Amino acid sequence: MPALPLLLSLLAGAPAEGDVSVEKDVLVPLRDGVRLATDVYLPAERSGLLPAILARTPYNKNGDGGNARYFASRGYAYVAQDTRGRYGSEGVWRFLNDDGRDGFDAAEWILKQPWSNGKIGTIGTSYVGGTQHALALERAPGLATAIPVDAVSNMGVQSMRNAGAFELRFWNWIFSIGGPHGSRGSRDPATAQALLEMKENRRSYLARLPLRRGTTPLKLVPEYEDWLVEAMRHGADDAFWDHVDVIEHADRYKDIPVYLVGGWYDSWAGNTTANFRALSKALESPVYLIMGPWIHGGQGSSSHGQVSFGKDAAIPDPLAWRLEWYDRWLKGIENKVGKEPPFKTRVRIFVMGTGDCRKDALGLDRHGGSWRDEDEWPLARARLTSYYLQAGGGLSTDLPSAERSSTQLTFDPKDPVPTIGGNISSGDGILLQGAWDQRGGKHVWNFPEPVPLSARNDVLVFQTAPLEADLEVSGELEVKLWASSSCPDTDFTAKLIDVHPPSPDFPAGFDMFIAEGIVRARFRESLLEEKLMEPGRVYPFTIRLYPTSNVFKAGHRIRVDISSSSFPRFDVNPNTGEPLNDHRRTAVATNTVHHDRERPSRIVLPVVPRERR
Repeated sequence: MPALPLLLSLLAGAPAEGDVSVEKDVLVPLRDGVRLATDVYLPAERSGLLPAILARTPYNKNGDGGNARYFASRGYAYVAQDTRGRYGSEGVWRFLNDDGRDGFDAAEWILKQPWSNGKIGTIGTSYVGGTQHALALERAPGLATAIPVDAVSNMGVQSMRNAGAFELRFWNWIFSIGGPHGSRGSRDPATAQALLEMKENRRSYLARLPLRRGTTPLKLVPEYEDWLVEAMRHGADDAFWDHVDVIEHADRYKDIPVYLVGGWYDSWAGNTTANFRALSKALESPVYLIMGPWIHGGQGSSSHGQVSFGKDAAIPDPLAWRLEWYDRWLKGIENKVGKEPPFKTRVRIFVMGTGDCRKDALGLDRHGGSWRDEDEWPLARARLTSYYLQAGGGLSTDLPSAERSSTQLTFDPKDPVPTIGGNISSGDGILLQGAWDQRGGKHVWNFPEPVPLSARNDVLVFQTAPLEADLEVSGELEVKLWASSSCPDTDFTAKLIDVHPPSPDFPAGFDMFIAEGIVRARFRESLLEEKLMEPGRVYPFTIRLYPTSNVFKAGHRIRVDISSSSFPRFDVNPNTGEPLNDHRRTAVATNTVHHDRERPSRIVLPVVPRERR
């Protein structure tokens, strides 16, 4: 709807919700003629022009009413828009391909409205955070600040493709969210019913990968099938994944104040901290980072998985702190920003692990923790300390002394190691989020036996002796691995675990998930080029785990698990070297991890000195 009719409708008395007036389903035209369904919320009584808050979402703009009324009643125009091809909008959906240009056009439209003061801030989590990054990379007119929360970015590095492996949560997103809800196809009742039936049976489809075009009900929504098939085939970090690559294109990012929000158990944690490093160098405007002990979108909760981090871990009012930020940068109000938490310093982290590890009233492990303000990330004072894998399952700062030492595992793609918790999003029905004891049970659909993962022969366990003093690890994590395989391609996974000792509350102890990573062997040298292995040859591998901040308490152990699968977080490597997502065979691999004097496999931990925490 053009500006004049919108103004007339508002003056004619648009329906008021409390102290807010709403114009629903305005069709905003884009440069290619596609129109996007848009809702505009304004203060019912106002004087003067307004800054706008823009949310561009694939999850139905109608669900944004609570946020919209909150901000509109506090002196903002709130614009909620369905992204291209989703819900009420025209066009064909493509995962974030069009959101830079579409967002640019939406911003231009906002600036032409009679209520606009020319300033726009953006809001939203996950995919909606990704549309914020896309808008900033396009340098949209009027864009004055952004708060990307748990935001999609750098998709080919450590998110959708993770060192060459595919994160199956995006398979789950297509099968359970993208296809059945809000797609063009789902607007037809019969098609919607077929897609919902597919959604309900998706575990059965998951067991029958790889996905091929035309073989499942996903063919009823071809743009989603096309994207997913290509995404699962496309391992290289090239132009296919380039749409919101902040790391590579920080120089394109509009120079605006940015508040990056992430969690140690969020699926985008590694990208959030990487974006902070990139944008802090590229922008003159302030860039802030907050990392809590949260799962995806979980900033309002203090417990995640089977662990409680204490009441202070939660942000009790998820909108109030955003309002402070917008007031500062969109209205010029001098407030807490730059002076008080959570904006006192550029970096605020939650250091996990200072609790008593007893059971709380809900049966959760009181792992605890506290907030700390910092000036940088990663922390310059952290000492990068190598903990070496030792023969017999030890882990220590001592270099291995043996001339030759190795441990083998047998990796059967038909019996992958199950994923229990971790850095997950869009995992409903197939994955658990957050800090979980690494033990099976009825809560793990593909590992229902109450058996610890450490009991599996395809999991190599390396752990320290009980620590004599508390040890804080805060920063980015890497495993440097020397390994070989009997197959031309395979995967290597690494997991960092805080081993809580047996106690009256946890008689078997508690093996708490901290962080995880993977590398697909064919991408060991470069994320741009595939190179199969020579069976039996030893190669160096780097496995990037997600970042963390955790105190391993005295009496606890630091543990590293090495394996070759984590399913269904990652797609299972068939070990055959066939093209990605196009294999017909599987092979059992004998994978060898070397840990000797010449090939010292290790995890590198950023240890924060006790006296300077």
